[in-house]
Amino acid sequence: MAALLEHESQIFLELFHHDGLVVCARGLGIDRLLLRFLRLYCEPASLVLVLNTSPAEEEYFIDQLRSDGVVHLPRRVTNEIANNTRYEFYTQGGVIFATSRILVVDFLTDRIPANLITGILVYKAHRIIESCQEAFILRLYRQKNKQGFIKAFTDNAVAFNTGFCHVERVMKNLFIGKLYLWPRNCFSLRFHIAVHSFLEKHKPEVVEIHVAMTPAMLAIQTAILDILNACLRELKRYNPALEVEDLSLENAIAKPFDKTIRHYLDPLWHQLGAKTKSLVQDLKVLRTLLLYLTQYDCVTFLNLLESLKASEKAFGENSGWLFLDSSTSMFVNARARVYRIADEKLNQKGKGSGSEKRDGKKETELKRELVLESNPKWEALREVLKEIEDENKNSDNLGGPGQVLICASDDRACAQLREYIIAGAEAFLTRLYNKTFGKDEKAGDVWIKDRKTIKSKGSAKPDTGPQAKKAKLTASSKQNKHKKQQDRTIIQMIGKTEEEKREDVEAEDNKELSGSQESNTEETIPEDFDVNLPSDCYYGIFKDPLTIIHPLQGCGDPYALTRVLHEVEPRYVVLYDAELTFVRQLEIYKASRPGKPLRVYFLIYGGSTEEQRYLTALRKEKEAFEKLIREKASMVVPEEREGRDETNLDLLRDARPAAVSADTRKAGGQEQKGVQQTVIVDMREFRSELPSLIHRRGIDIEPVTLEVGDYILTPDICVERKSISDLIGSLNNGRLYAQCVSMCRYYKRPVLLIEFDPNKSFSLIPRGSLQPEISSNDVTSKLTLLTLHFPKLRILWCPSPHATAELFEELKQNHPQPDAETAMAITADSEILPESDKYNPGPQDFLLKMPGVNAKNCRALMTHVKSIAELVTLSKDELAKILGNASNATQLFDFIHLTYAEALAKGKSKK
Repeated sequence: MAALLEHESQIFLELFHHDGLVVCARGLGIDRLLLRFLRLYCEPASLVLVLNTSPAEEEYFIDQLRSDGVVHLPRRVTNEIANNTRYEFYTQGGVIFATSRILVVDFLTDRIPANLITGILVYKAHRIIESCQEAFILRLYRQKNKQGFIKAFTDNAVAFNTGFCHVERVMKNLFIGKLYLWPRNCFSLRFHIAVHSFLEKHKPEVVEIHVAMTPAMLAIQTAILDILNACLRELKRYNPALEVEDLSLENAIAKPFDKTIRHYLDPLWHQLGAKTKSLVQDLKVLRTLLLYLTQYDCVTFLNLLESLKASEKAFGENSGWLFLDSSTSMFVNARARVYRIADEKLNQKGKGSGSEKRDGKKETELKRELVLESNPKWEALREVLKEIEDENKNSDNLGGPGQVLICASDDRACAQLREYIIAGAEAFLTRLYNKTFGKDEKAGDVWIKDRKTIKSKGSAKPDTGPQAKKAKLTASSKQNKHKKQQDRTIIQMIGKTEEEKREDVEAEDNKELSGSQESNTEETIPEDFDVNLPSDCYYGIFKDPLTIIHPLQGCGDPYALTRVLHEVEPRYVVLYDAELTFVRQLEIYKASRPGKPLRVYFLIYGGSTEEQRYLTALRKEKEAFEKLIREKASMVVPEEREGRDETNLDLLRDARPAAVSADTRKAGGQEQKGVQQTVIVDMREFRSELPSLIHRRGIDIEPVTLEVGDYILTPDICVERKSISDLIGSLNNGRLYAQCVSMCRYYKRPVLLIEFDPNKSFSLIPRGSLQPEISSNDVTSKLTLLTLHFPKLRILWCPSPHATAELFEELKQNHPQPDAETAMAITADSEILPESDKYNPGPQDFLLKMPGVNAKNCRALMTHVKSIAELVTLSKDELAKILGNASNATQLFDFIHLTYAEALAKGKSKK
C-alpha cells in the first residue's frame, strides 16, 4: 500500500483522534483515506462496520488490502449467511461490509453485538439524509453503543450546495460534531494551504492543447444551443412554477442537468401534460447531440440526426424543434461534413432554408461526393503521439521508452481512437460511412468484419508479421503517407484480451445507434508479449511503447482506471476528453511518485460546450466549498451532538412512552396499563423510510417475511403500502387486485395506504381533469372500481411517511398486538382463514357474487347449507328463513332457478 501524502496524513490524524465528516475535493484520494482506516482496523480485536459501499468498491478495497499482505481481510454479510449463525459471524471481528437492509434487521433483532462494535465508517456521506436506512442504522447503533466512533467520508462538495443547512443536517444524522474541509485550491489562507502548496511542488508537466472546431461544427453547436434555449423557454412557459435559476442554458450543458430536471419535475410528473414531458425528452436528446458533436465522428453524428428524423416520421411524434430554422441549419451542416451533392446548381440551392423540403428521391439519385470531415482532435492526438515517439527515441537518460495512457470519455470514443490510429481518418470514416449508409460500397473499400483480419484497399490477405502490418497501415489512407514515422510506433497493435467485452460493447453500440461502428481490428497476440492488467476495460495495447486506450466512464469497476494507472505507471497521459476527477487523480499519482516524470496532454475544443462543462464543474465545486467554509464558520454544534450520553434528543424514540396507552373514552382520559406497541413489517419494506419513522415514535418493529400485506398493525388490520408509481403500475398489471383479494380474505380490516412523497402535490390527476365517465386509462376510475369490488377495503391517503407513522400509532391505540408467527403463516394459497377455518375461500367468494347474498348473511348461509348443490334444492321460504330477508331470498331463488327469458318476462310484468 502506497504511503499517505503529506496532506493525507494530516487528514488521517485529525479524523483518527476526533470523529468527524471529511469533505475533500473530487479526485483528492478519499478512497486512499478510507483504505488506510480499513487497514488499521483489519484485526480480530476490533469490529468495524462500513456503510454505503457498492460490491465493486468492496472488491477493490479487499484486493488492495490483500496485495498489502493483510491477513484478516474484510468480510461481507450476505443473505447466504444463515440468521442463526449471524451473531457468531460478527463476533469474529474485523471489518464488515454489509447492506443497509441486513444491518437494520440485525440491529432490530439483536443479531449483531452492538456493544462490541468498535465503530462505523460511512462512505459517500453526502447521501445520509434523515429518512435513509444508513441514518436509521446509525441511530440504532448510537442508542445501544455510546463509546464507538463514527467517521464519515465524501468527495462530493457540490451535493451540500442545495437546501438549507444541508451539511449541518447531514452531520446531525451522522451524530458527528466536527467538519473537516479539504478543497483543492486555496480559497482562504486558513483553509489548508498545505494541499495547494504540496501538489504544486510535485505537479506534473501539463501541455494544454486548445483545438479549434471546424466552421461546420461551430455552426451545428450554435444551432443546438439556440434550440436548447428555445426548449427551456417553452418549459418555463408551460410550467410557471419552474422559474428557477438552475434551468439556465449554462446548467443545461452541464452533466448534472438531468438530475436538476428530475428534482423539479418528479414531484409533479404524474400531473404534467404531454407537451411538458415531450420538452423534457427533447432536452435530453439535444444534450446527447452536443455530446456526439465533440466526442464522435461526423458520420456517427449525422446518423443520429437522421435516426431522430426517421423516428419522428415512423412514430408520429411531434418535436417542435425539428421545424425551427436552427434545426434546418444543423441538418445542412451535418450533411456537409459527410458529403456534398455533385450538381453545383442543386448544391447552391441546397444552402437555403428550402433544401429540407426537396424530394428525397431526387437527392439520393444524384451522386454524392464524400467529404468525410476529420475530427480536429484526431489530428492533435496524432501530433501528440508523434512528439512522444520522437522523445522516446532519445529516452536513454530517462530509463527507456515511456508508457502512454490515452483516456477518452467512453467505450465508443476509445474504439474510434483505436481504429483511427491504426487505419487513419479517411479509411476509418469511409468504412464507417459504407457500413452506416452502405449504398455506395465498393468491394475494395469494405472492411471485412473478422476478428483476425482486416482487408483494406489494394492489400492482400494480411500476414501476422510486423512488416505486413506496417505495409497495411501505411497504405490504408492518404493521410498516413506523410506520417510513416508514427506508424512504426503502433504497428504492434493488440486488441482487447477478452472477446466477450468486445461483443458487449458492440451490442451496446448497436442498441444505442443502428449505424454505430464496430471493432474490426486485429487481435493476434504475439507469444513474446504478455501484459497482465487487472482491468478488462482497456481498448488497445501497443507494444513499442506500451500504449493503452482506456475509457473514463462506463466501466463496471469504478476503480478500473486507478488499477491500470498504478499497474502500467505511464510517463505520458493524453486526456482526449476532460474529466475533473481524473485530472486531480493524476496530481495525486504524480505526488505519490516523486522524482518520476509525468507529462499530461490536455486536449480540449476551445470555445466549445465541452470546455464550458469543464469550467462549470470547477466553478460549482469552488462555490460549494466557499459555502461550506462560511457555514462552518457560523455553525452551532451542541455538545450532545455525538450522542455519547442520554441528552441527545434525536436518540429519544418518543416523549411519551410507547408502552403506555391512554383511553380517552374513560373519564379524565386516565392512562391504562398496556403492553409495548409492536408493528410487524415485511422485510422488503426496509427499502423505504417508514420503518425508521415508526421506530422513532416508540413502536417496536418486528421484521419478518410477509406474503399478504406490508404492515400488520393489529390482528385485524393489514396495510398494503403503495407509492404513486407503485399504485399506477399495480393497477395496470392487476397485482393490486390479487393483493386486495388476499387481504380481504384473511383480515377483517384490510387497508390500502396511498402514500404521497413529501415533495409531491397531494393529487393524482391535474386540477380540472376529472372525467365524468369511467375510463380504462384513468387512475381514479380504476380506484373506484376497486372500492366497489372490495367493500371491506379502506383507503388511507397520507401526504408523507411522517404522517403515515403518526396515523399507524393512532390506529393501534387500544388494540391488541399482532403475532408474527400468525402473520407469517398467512399466504395467498392458505386454506386456513383466521375467522372461520371451516369455510373454503373459493365457494365463499362464489356466494358473495350471487344476488341477495352479502357480507352480513353470507356467514348464516354457509352455516346452514353444506354445499352449493344443496343450496340449489332449497325453496324460497327456506332461503328466507336462512337469510332473514324475503327480498334477498327472492333475488337468490330467481337467480338460481329462472332462465334469462323468464327473468326478463318477470321484470316486464312488474313494470
